[in-house]
Amino acid sequence: MLEADFVIVGSGSAGSALAARLSEDGKASVLVLEFGGTDAGPFIQMPAALSYPMNMPIYDWGFQAEPEPALGGRALATPRGKVIGGSSSINGMVYVRGHARDFDTWEAMGARGWGFADVLPYFQRMETAHGGDEGWRGTKGPVHVTRGTRRNPLYKAFVDAGVEIGFAPTDDYNGFRQEGFGPMEMTVWKGKRWSAADAYLKPALKRENVALSTRTFARRILFEGKRAVGVEVERGGRIEVVRARREVILAASSINSPKLLLLSGIGPAEELKRHGIAVLADRQGVGRNLQDHLECYIQQEATQPITLNGHLNLFAKGRIGLEWLLTRKGLGATNHFEACAFVRSKAGVDYPDIQFHFLPAAIRYDGKAPSAGHGFQVHVGPMRSTSRGAVTLKSHDPRQKPVIRFNYMSTDEDWADFRTAIRMAREVFAAKAFAPYRGREIAPGDAAQSDEAIDDFVREHVESAYHPCGTCRMGAPDDPGAVVDPTGRVIGVEGLRVADSSIFPQITNGNLNAPSMMAGEKIADHVLGRAPLPRANHEPWIHPRWQTEQR
Repeated sequence: MLEADFVIVGSGSAGSALAARLSEDGKASVLVLEFGGTDAGPFIQMPAALSYPMNMPIYDWGFQAEPEPALGGRALATPRGKVIGGSSSINGMVYVRGHARDFDTWEAMGARGWGFADVLPYFQRMETAHGGDEGWRGTKGPVHVTRGTRRNPLYKAFVDAGVEIGFAPTDDYNGFRQEGFGPMEMTVWKGKRWSAADAYLKPALKRENVALSTRTFARRILFEGKRAVGVEVERGGRIEVVRARREVILAASSINSPKLLLLSGIGPAEELKRHGIAVLADRQGVGRNLQDHLECYIQQEATQPITLNGHLNLFAKGRIGLEWLLTRKGLGATNHFEACAFVRSKAGVDYPDIQFHFLPAAIRYDGKAPSAGHGFQVHVGPMRSTSRGAVTLKSHDPRQKPVIRFNYMSTDEDWADFRTAIRMAREVFAAKAFAPYRGREIAPGDAAQSDEAIDDFVREHVESAYHPCGTCRMGAPDDPGAVVDPTGRVIGVEGLRVADSSIFPQITNGNLNAPSMMAGEKIADHVLGRAPLPRANHEPWIHPRWQTEQR
């Protein structure tokens, strides 16, 4: 029988941060449960190999969403990390804090103490930013944040094109000003992936009061009365009990955290009864409020042989891999997302609602190229979809995967936003800055000009950006739709918290790894009863004429 003061389910972005912070004073014992195994090996550690681990069953839970009615019945994959470091070990390593207004919106939705002034000190505590706005960024934290070399001239062309069509440059979208075109940041350090496990968990495991149990499948949370006292797990073919002397903390992902709550009797009573699960706490919000980012690839042929498409043959990949293994340098040492933009879709929107990732290649996330020649692309999509989905149980059997229904593109607003985003991406590629490199449009293709044709392209080709969140929404304790209070405590029971992207009331701008680690950092202070870090008094940039101007 394993036992610890704090039992954390999941070793991902938030779970690793929690393990490090809860154990650093040496007073409490921490046990982390992880279903996956080691993160060693080049597929995870080499940044340029990012498309591989999320397609490998050894590293990925293999979740599949339900067929989407608005997408012609397509069922999109929902990869989640099943490995030390969780999804931070299989993601694209893009580092985005989110916009200040995202967190002020959280607070307005009932997450008191999670406004931008409250969370900025936690972002600063967790970072060592190699670049960026002085005074806005952290310089002594465990998470290394770096920028690529941007040697390929197409990165400069992308930023220049944005400026040419009326947008401003920004040198640090994670600092004073998110809005604009500029360099993108990544969790890569000394040429290798710098996951939450590297930043937090592995250093913490050197302490005597921290332990990690891998290949350990969490089945349900155990209670005495209304108090969580442990976790029922399956390990080595046997069902065992892991006891928590103080608290159980779920950091198991926006898919598995609500699943575990439901299996443990916390959720909508009618759903629990339907599966023969005794109702411990009737919380209607468990599994609801599921959100994600979608994106399309706008692809252009390149007239000069300077793109990554020239490095996709086996010989070139072998040379890149060998250089990386020997030196940790070269094309293997970057995720190649080295330029980006955050822009507003129209006047009257107060902060960016469209994100661009630029890539000097025409290639799908799974590594498939659309044509034999050279090309480049931008991943583009709206940031604040109005569609909402849910994670529900298939049965009371813990081994059954949950039912994941995103309800993608289920509102007229989402379709309108995507048309705007795609037309804006085309406008960027049509700028003079791209004239020396621009060939024909590969996707959507010149024929797709009308609203209907663009909608058809989105329906057939839109992909998830793999940012699911919101399924254990944080809010006021008297909010019937909230699952956890602003300290991460599950409402209606004791000794149980959730700390991962499932607690986000609303999805943040950009990729979710950084705000997930921040959530682990902040909730650790709540668990330990520490006073929150002093609020910041930084004033982020908002377009002074946002009500009347888009650029």
